[in-house]
Amino acid sequence: MRNHYHLALETPDANLITGMQWLQSTFASRFNRFRCENGHLFQGRYKAILTEEGKTLGEVCDYIHLNPVKAGIVPANRLPTYRFSSYWYLHQPEMRPKFLRPQTGLECACGVGDSPRGWAQYAKLLELESESMLATAGWKKRERALCRGWAIGGDEFKARLVKEYSLAGELRSSDEVGVREVRLIQWDTILQKGLHALGRSNEDALVQPKSAPWKLALAAWMKTRTQVSNHWLTAKLNLGVPTAVSHNLTGYRRSLQSTDPSWKRLTTVYLA
Repeated sequence: MRNHYHLALETPDANLITGMQWLQSTFASRFNRFRCENGHLFQGRYKAILTEEGKTLGEVCDYIHLNPVKAGIVPANRLPTYRFSSYWYLHQPEMRPKFLRPQTGLECACGVGDSPRGWAQYAKLLELESESMLATAGWKKRERALCRGWAIGGDEFKARLVKEYSLAGELRSSDEVGVREVRLIQWDTILQKGLHALGRSNEDALVQPKSAPWKLALAAWMKTRTQVSNHWLTAKLNLGVPTAVSHNLTGYRRSLQSTDPSWKRLTTVYLA
């Protein structure tokens, strides 16, 4: 694009940071040498968003390929002539660099192969998407869905990432949406472990009385292990109104906690 770029990258090793440092520093050095200039070329650090394979990755590839259309640089039916895009290489297989793998994007986007027939089907898909988004002002909605946050994909995909990687500490403080989403996933994961330990379910939490001792025990237990908010606990455990949660938990700790079997069960739960 004129002032930024988009990449859909797959790396078999956890070396994205090293690779991006090399890419941007090398490009900036060559650009400045060519233009006889000095100083920073890029405004700031790149933004990396984890993407689930399959349909979500296909939507990301579509968005990248349609960016020149969105910017008014080229119409959708002229995308194959736009030189500064991987879409150009799709129709020039003999010119493709070794790192470019269009098969993945084609398969995820519309389930077609890397062949003239597949290229034609994908071209038709992009034209239809472009027409639809132009007619319904869908560009901003697509941009919000694909360019914000820390990950794109389903709830299970995000929960698996949170479980397998220590993402909360790695997210930049400026990414408030991403930090909040990771915390919500972590809270829900811990809640499910607590419910399982007590032999309870989400449905039990919603239908049983707000003052049920086991619910207060679960809320108190989560408070000792997370920074969970009263609003979140109220919604998940049906504890009444958020302003009363702290008062009720104080009463529980004073009167019931030391002898409550639910509390004793929860204290044996292992949180990785």
